[in-house]
Amino acid sequence: MAKSFILTVITFAGFFLQSFQGLGCTSVLVSRGASVDGSVMTSFLYDVAGFVQPLHFYPGGTYEAGDSLDIFGFREGEYLGRIKQVPRTYKVIGNMNEHQVAIGETTFTGRSELHGGPGLFDYGNLIWTTLQRARTAREAILILDDLSRTYGYKDTGETFFFADKEEVWIMDFIGKGSYGKGGVWVAARVPDGYIAAHANQSRIRKVDWNDTENWMWSEDVVDFARERGWFQGDRADFSFREAYDPISLRSLLLCESRVWSVYNRAAPSQQFSADYWRGVPEAEPYPLFIRPDEKISVEGMIALVRDHFHDTPYYTREGFAAGPYESPYRWRPVVFSLEGDTMQYSWERPISQPQTAFSFVTQSRNWLPDAVGGICWYSVDDTYSTVFVPLYMGMNRMPVSYRTGSPIAFDWNSAYWVFNKVANHAYPHYSLMIPEIQKVQLELESRAHAMSRAADQAAKALYETDPRMMHEYLSDFSVNLAEGVVERWRQLGFDLFVKYNDGYIRPTDSVSSWPNGMDYPDDFKKRAIEERPGYYDVKHRMAGEPLK
Repeated sequence: MAKSFILTVITFAGFFLQSFQGLGCTSVLVSRGASVDGSVMTSFLYDVAGFVQPLHFYPGGTYEAGDSLDIFGFREGEYLGRIKQVPRTYKVIGNMNEHQVAIGETTFTGRSELHGGPGLFDYGNLIWTTLQRARTAREAILILDDLSRTYGYKDTGETFFFADKEEVWIMDFIGKGSYGKGGVWVAARVPDGYIAAHANQSRIRKVDWNDTENWMWSEDVVDFARERGWFQGDRADFSFREAYDPISLRSLLLCESRVWSVYNRAAPSQQFSADYWRGVPEAEPYPLFIRPDEKISVEGMIALVRDHFHDTPYYTREGFAAGPYESPYRWRPVVFSLEGDTMQYSWERPISQPQTAFSFVTQSRNWLPDAVGGICWYSVDDTYSTVFVPLYMGMNRMPVSYRTGSPIAFDWNSAYWVFNKVANHAYPHYSLMIPEIQKVQLELESRAHAMSRAADQAAKALYETDPRMMHEYLSDFSVNLAEGVVERWRQLGFDLFVKYNDGYIRPTDSVSSWPNGMDYPDDFKKRAIEERPGYYDVKHRMAGEPLK
């Protein structure tokens, strides 16, 4: 009798958004030749408000002929249907599997005519099913394509990345909507020594049709665009982005700005102009790949995804909109208008965001056994005020606090709520609290990086002598370190609540010390006085003197 196996998606009623109009998600891709230690690295920030995604874990297994896999929606958790199971599947932790293959995405949406359609797969369950079956990045691309063509794709346009211990690829993919199953797509290998970034806007324009070693595509990617009337001309002139995801002023401001920020910091010598994302006509688009000025470390990769447009004229902690305590964030909606004003306005959209559900940096390292070489540096909530912890692919159990959480029930045992509570306590008085948060963040991450280097050596030695013990060691190391980080952050929260309370700052831990008022910066007080001249003056007034 054939058995049915479930692709597990932990979900809670009511916490998935009905649309992704916030334009979330940012990814950076680093080839082996562009990294300090020769690892392939990727990063992914899943920025969706009100979303909790407990750390995904699938143990892998072997199956018999006739076995099947039940597919559930990534966002809603609804049962979608059943597909044929393969004889062997691989362990998946987060968005990485036991063969050091990592997959992520940013949603670009694309032409509305191609949304939905017949099919079982959305982008989330398509990623996880592919990770269960792929041993390399190239194989993952073909598996994802085959799954979408065989069972159909029902979501919107995506820029996927696929990484393994040798290379990393970027793919622009969109379904066919009501026109049929599968999707049309183009994929490009990031050249060795180069990096790439994508952020909710299709990135691939021209394709090198003669280079089948470094480019892949669906057979009908050009013909389908011609049939729909979105492209006319020679194949050599075809641009995926122009055909399937034309740019707009909004996508330039909110999406290409993040690509520019990554490139600007990774390669300042190339002096990438802000003109393109600022909407200057005829400005040069940013290249698909760039060579960084210096090779990038894991710590450097994490720094790239902690960004508020630092050291540029667009730094979000400056100006009136930052408020008195230099907040880098602008609360939603990002795009807005004013009554009686025909102009549309938009706040800046930096990479670091309060609504990040989870994020990660993956390392795939070809000089180590897969169980040791694959690390997912995982975090929850805002990248700027969180801690990335190393999860080795050789671990067989997960930290409970990262597997726990609901957006509608606060829980001190959930990493999601611990990090959210600390961050949200800091947001109203950001300039006062963020230095204290970053001090503990640096302490914990420095410790994690140092300990992981030692763990690499210990785990490699165990791999050669006692592989079973290696898995136990990596499980203990990763789980204990992750849970220790959550406990330290919980204590940080308690400390901040006590120190910054009711608009006061308690300077010491002694009850005998009188707390100081938080006060306001001088420029804020000056602006308040200029807005209402005479109103705040401490002076004698005339009877009935009107308010100004």
